[in-house]
Amino acid sequence: MRIAMLTDREQDTYQFIKSYYHSKRKAPLLLEIAEGLGIRSKGVVHRYVSSLEEQGYIVRHAKTRGISLVDRTDIDELPMLGRIAAGKPIEAIEDQQVVNFSHLLGGANRFVLQVKGHSMIDEGIRNGDFVVIESQTTAVSNQIVVALVDNENATLKRIQFPKKNIICLIPENKNMQAKEYSSDRISIQGVLVGQVRMYV
Repeated sequence: MRIAMLTDREQDTYQFIKSYYHSKRKAPLLLEIAEGLGIRSKGVVHRYVSSLEEQGYIVRHAKTRGISLVDRTDIDELPMLGRIAAGKPIEAIEDQQVVNFSHLLGGANRFVLQVKGHSMIDEGIRNGDFVVIESQTTAVSNQIVVALVDNENATLKRIQFPKKNIICLIPENKNMQAKEYSSDRISIQGVLVGQVRMYV
């Protein structure tokens, strides 16, 4: 993922600092950046690092390894806001975790939920899967949405609008039945845009 406003070498420098920081839990020295990028001059590296600081990607401190990354989560991670029912609606509880998929599915208006239940199994969405949701308050018929029922319980279902002021939430499980609600009972929280399954 390219980052706006950086030259190719500045981008390389930023990615090296970020990778070094995440693998070693400390910032690299200028000499280590130079060696990592195959640059002979620490002065050239200093210029790249200074540019990164000026553009707000890093902050430098007057100490050894005094480089801090700025707001890393907006590039590498999506907020993990809780768990979402795919069966009987349950309360969606806020969580402070983050999930690192933004290189594939990131976006300023997206968040991650973990599925609990089996009501979407025929769509290939299983208990324990992570779903990526685009935050929005409207949807078109047959989209899979996060719907808040009665301002209390959130659920992942396919949505349809069979008639005026009626919303139908449809499970993708042949053993479960769709349910209809008056439209004032349903608040759309977002639309499904991606899915991740872990096997370990």
